[in-house]
Amino acid sequence: MTKPLRVGVAGLGTVGAALIAQVAAQRAQLTARCGRGIDIVAVCARSKAKNRGVDLKKMKWFSDPVELAGDPGIDVFVELMGGSGDPAKTAVEFALASGKSAVTANKALLAKHGVKLAQLAEKSGVALNYEAAVGAAIPIVKTLREGLTGNSIDRIYGILNGTCNYILTRMEQEKLSFAECLKQAQQLGYAEANPAFDIEGHDTAQKLSLLASLAFGTKVDQSAIYVEGISSIAAADLAAADELGYRVKLLGVAVKTPQGIEQRVHPTMVRKESSIAQVMGVTNAVTIDAKGINPITLIGPGAGGAATASAVLSDIADVARGQKTSPFGRPTASLTSVRKAPMQRHEGGYYIRLMARDKPGTAASIATRLAEQEISLESIVQRHPKDGPSADTAKGSVPVILITYATSEDGVRKALAAVGRDKVISGRPQVIRIEKN
Repeated sequence: MTKPLRVGVAGLGTVGAALIAQVAAQRAQLTARCGRGIDIVAVCARSKAKNRGVDLKKMKWFSDPVELAGDPGIDVFVELMGGSGDPAKTAVEFALASGKSAVTANKALLAKHGVKLAQLAEKSGVALNYEAAVGAAIPIVKTLREGLTGNSIDRIYGILNGTCNYILTRMEQEKLSFAECLKQAQQLGYAEANPAFDIEGHDTAQKLSLLASLAFGTKVDQSAIYVEGISSIAAADLAAADELGYRVKLLGVAVKTPQGIEQRVHPTMVRKESSIAQVMGVTNAVTIDAKGINPITLIGPGAGGAATASAVLSDIADVARGQKTSPFGRPTASLTSVRKAPMQRHEGGYYIRLMARDKPGTAASIATRLAEQEISLESIVQRHPKDGPSADTAKGSVPVILITYATSEDGVRKALAAVGRDKVISGRPQVIRIEKN
């Protein structure tokens, strides 16, 4: 029998503790599936005294993750500390340079340094696995990197942040404001005290940068992604979407266009009957459109100790089996650079909510400005509050909702700018893109 794979784990938070518990509970099954045992023989964390609910007595203790990464007593280094810089970066680099495979759940590290780390892994002839970095228990990395090797991908999009999906779900189902839902998300531990990284779309962008590289063979580059969060979404938008047969989700989208690979994160309207529209709460989902097959949608828990640890363990098991694949599905030398696609070139349908001044000529002015940009309307709805006049209607403005046929972002922005100059609307128009699915 081949000797057990010796694993060192840096980071003993929720995921690290869950990983140790899973390895202990699944020891016999792992040996049967991998052809060799998997033993966690060394760990590293800030505090040795903290009770983590798992037995660490037989494991060698390190206070320095870089020292653990270079220890000749381990075969695989597992990084669960987080952060795009040190100590995670140096520790993973040292492990790879020392000829050890590395497994990480660290999306921030990979979004910033993924290509360089992949080059180092290739040079050393070892694996760099990161299934848990996107979608936790959803096997999206393996699906793109291995399962769809023979398919040409046209588009990949998904719900990649549970915090945002939870907030939008609660807003829709319970008719609550964004602020109320965010506060509740923080109380439940779904959102951080400073939630900007999640709600402004940056967490989703980091994950999308990895998916785009796997899907299209581009270099990982978070700066190439257009990012817009959900803080501007109002209850009125969700109510209008519901009436029109849509649901609002924060999506990360990467799509092949004639101009190149378009990467964007923003609130999006999707048809209610679509698979991704059914995904509620903190759950994540990813849809892949590829030539020769119907769309594939993977749905599952996108966070949590047990879910994330299961993905980490699957990566460790691949190393135990001797399986090694290029980190981004192809040699790093063949990855192409990608420039940030100007959103002005984006084409699709749009939801537009305006506060139109209730006076003669307003409708004609709006219609004229849209026609100047060759924007055709699928529907137009003038909403009247059921509970009497609001502050806006009292000032002489009424909400008007427009749904356009496919048009360009540039045309929409120019038309709305002209409408604003005509002084026939009050406040700032709300614009939400509609994704075909």
